[in-house]
Amino acid sequence: MSIHIEPLKQQDAPALFAFECKNREFFERTVPSRGEAYYHCDYFQNSLQALLAEQEQRISCFTLIKNAAGDILGRMNLVDLDHERGSAELGYRVGADAAGKGVASQALKLLLTEYIQPLGIREVQAKTTAENIASQKVLLKNGFVFRETDAAGFWHYCWTR
Repeated sequence: MSIHIEPLKQQDAPALFAFECKNREFFERTVPSRGEAYYHCDYFQNSLQALLAEQEQRISCFTLIKNAAGDILGRMNLVDLDHERGSAELGYRVGADAAGKGVASQALKLLLTEYIQPLGIREVQAKTTAENIASQKVLLKNGFVFRETDAAGFWHYCWTR
């Protein structure tokens, strides 16, 4: 499957909201819920505005994973950008229709090759739940190294350039 990643934009709001609503149950099987309010249009729009402001301030980098037709397949984000340390935290989610097709692995490879260097990032942290085996495989396939399991049961990984 041919994919690309692109920065999140205001114009993506309707398609992104539909994507999140469609995949809510799928996501909540493996990651903590975003909460009921997130799935109400006004709240979602306010949240999106906050993300876009963070992106404008270079505090975070939010991208959408899209297919050749421009359909949203998932999201891949770098948050808590620390420009002095050259570090960031990774988060991503791929919708049910694209799961298990290598989309997350391809997108992460693109993120690490196209976005990391211009942002000055040398280290990326990530975490998964213990039962999210697919996400663990995506991280390992892209050069992340397992570091530890925390008291809450999250598995922590690190990638360095």
